[in-house]
Amino acid sequence: MINLKYAPAILAIVQEGSITAASKKLFVSQPALSQTIRQVEEELGAPIFTRDRRHIELTYVGRLYIESVRQIQMIDQNLHARISDSKDEVLGTFRLGISVQRGLQLLPLVIPDFIAMYPLVKIQLWEEGSGMLERRVLEGQCDLGLVTTASKRDQLTYSLIENEQLMLVAAKTTALASRFADGTPIDIGEAQNESFVSMSEGHSVRAIQNELFEKYGLSPKILLETHNMEAAKRIAARANAVFLVPSAYVSDSIEDRDRMHIYPILNKEFAHHFYVCCRKGKHLPCYELDFVRLVCRALGTAFPLEAVSEDV
Repeated sequence: MINLKYAPAILAIVQEGSITAASKKLFVSQPALSQTIRQVEEELGAPIFTRDRRHIELTYVGRLYIESVRQIQMIDQNLHARISDSKDEVLGTFRLGISVQRGLQLLPLVIPDFIAMYPLVKIQLWEEGSGMLERRVLEGQCDLGLVTTASKRDQLTYSLIENEQLMLVAAKTTALASRFADGTPIDIGEAQNESFVSMSEGHSVRAIQNELFEKYGLSPKILLETHNMEAAKRIAARANAVFLVPSAYVSDSIEDRDRMHIYPILNKEFAHHFYVCCRKGKHLPCYELDFVRLVCRALGTAFPLEAVSEDV
């Protein structure tokens, strides 16, 4: 039987990627963590990590151990979620993951109503890129992730919230804007000779941009890279440049629209849609389901979790 006493330390080592980083996070000494590893390995009768001076990786037995720990944790979380649902006053901690840009768009519209519905539920917010949020959901650090991506991790369940279209924001001073009227659907190749403002590496939009450039043999000038999508739009509009952006982030402000043209991109083979994701087998408590309902209401889209909610 797994002794869960040691599980948090082992999970921290896996999440942080080293004993040194995990010891700092947990405020324990490295020798103490090494001793914990030895105790787990003695119980299992096999090594759980392969180690050298720079790297630490899970063995096959280690991966089985982590998988089992997470399954036990989910059983415990599901039990508490169902108990919470049965009470007159709902208590709990909702660990939500959302990108900074989507948070800026949705949280002001959703959080006030959510707090009114569940005043005793505490929200812990992770604001990161979709790839990192998927990892946090997978590792049990996050309950739900609102991610803009293609559904790709087998251990997660993805429910589509909103279809997105890729758009190209172009300053009105660009040659592209002189050739095509605002709103004209165009091929990405039409922007080959323009300067791009680009999201930084690691962002889902940047990954799609890289794939588009590679597939169509494009190598345009990258004027600037940034993590801030709002800044990227405004810089492109004022710096004679273009910027690839999902339709959800296209600004309707008069100030910005006076400076830019917006073109739907015809190259649609690279999916970029908005999902809610959670670990497979997770029971979604009522407050998580209602949070997703509020998000869908704010976006004007259909609630995607009817099959889940029927079991609650």
